Amino acid sequence: MSRSDRVLADAEAVLRRHGDRGRSLSARARQRRGAALMRKVKWAFWSILAILIGSMVAGFFIPLGTTGVMVALGLAIAALLLIALLPSEPRVGTQALATAPITALPLQTEIWLDNQRKALPAPAVTLADSIGVKLETLAPQLERLNDQEPAAQEIRKLLSDHLPELVTGYESIPAPLRREERNGRVPEQQLIEGLKVIDGELARISEALASGDIDKLAVQNRFLELKYQEAKELGR
Repeated sequence: MSRSDRVLADAEAVLRRHGDRGRSLSARARQRRGAALMRKVKWAFWSILAILIGSMVAGFFIPLGTTGVMVALGLAIAALLLIALLPSEPRVGTQALATAPITALPLQTEIWLDNQRKALPAPAVTLADSIGVKLETLAPQLERLNDQEPAAQEIRKLLSDHLPELVTGYESIPAPLRREERNGRVPEQQLIEGLKVIDGELARISEALASGDIDKLAVQNRFLELKYQEAKELGR
């Protein structure tokens, strides 16, 4: 079996293991989406109520007639459409990842990665969900680290440098070329392989922090650098 075939086989295995997408999403992601949906429902309710009350008050002074009813209905539809189009989650840019305190970095990374889901292929989405779960576990563990500690700097490099470079490098490649082989490599496979490495690194970091062995937190920087550099080169 070739290296490319192994990558795809491993990705399929991850998909089978996680099967139900909801189980691989972090609790925080589910809570954010549920809270965002409830906010939109509340905004829709109060908007419609305000339009109804406004129409009733206006009706005491001037007859609304058919035109007035149609205007009120149009305002209600416009309000609902506007609320539906509002973003459900805050947007997090790569610059925010670079400047976030180490204790806030897991949540910021999780939100940033969640914002990239639409651009990722299915196996990568599953891996992104798995990374989100590990970030949720890692967040309370990082409260014991100082931003200036070597371990914190290594974790920052993984989350604010390697992960964004890997994903944005893939996204910069035109969609029709993402599954085409160039120089013996396929961008989609490179992305999946890189995300698998990051997923494994986060599991190892969390285990090291749980055991109190901070000295084992050196990340495989060179390996990851090669991965996202290859993705960049494929996009040229």
